[in-house]
Amino acid sequence: MAIAIGKKVPAWKTQSTGDKTVESKDLLGQTIVLYFYPRDNTPGCTTEAQQFRDFQKQFDKLNTVILGVSMDTLKSHDKFREKQSLTFDLLSDEDAKLCQLFNVIKLKKMYGKEFEGIERSTFLIDSKGVLQQEWRKVKVKGHVEEVLEAVKQLG
Repeated sequence: MAIAIGKKVPAWKTQSTGDKTVESKDLLGQTIVLYFYPRDNTPGCTTEAQQFRDFQKQFDKLNTVILGVSMDTLKSHDKFREKQSLTFDLLSDEDAKLCQLFNVIKLKKMYGKEFEGIERSTFLIDSKGVLQQEWRKVKVKGHVEEVLEAVKQLG
């Protein structure tokens, strides 16, 4: 089941840093930036997380929650979050259910080997739970600013 822009995102629930459970229904009333990244503590993922952290206050002013998602463990996420002083929660999707829901698992190549992994992607969900925009194959440079601008456009 693919999620389409302009359609309500199916309900989801997963574990988060800080030993919490995050459910989509509890986030209604806020805009959600849900960004998927391959792995904690890798250069691109660290830069992306730092940039979301650095723009956190601007997202807060727009009643927007930022959630990072990867298939890393909660233990890995907790260490990554602490090391980078991240001000938002990271969701652990070890069973890849959230990744499958948003169709971000793709065949990738590295050093001549093929494997399945998360394609860096971001989803903008409005306060009613409707997918408003998506970015796939994200390049980190300038991405957070582009997402912030899209949130502003939601009004």
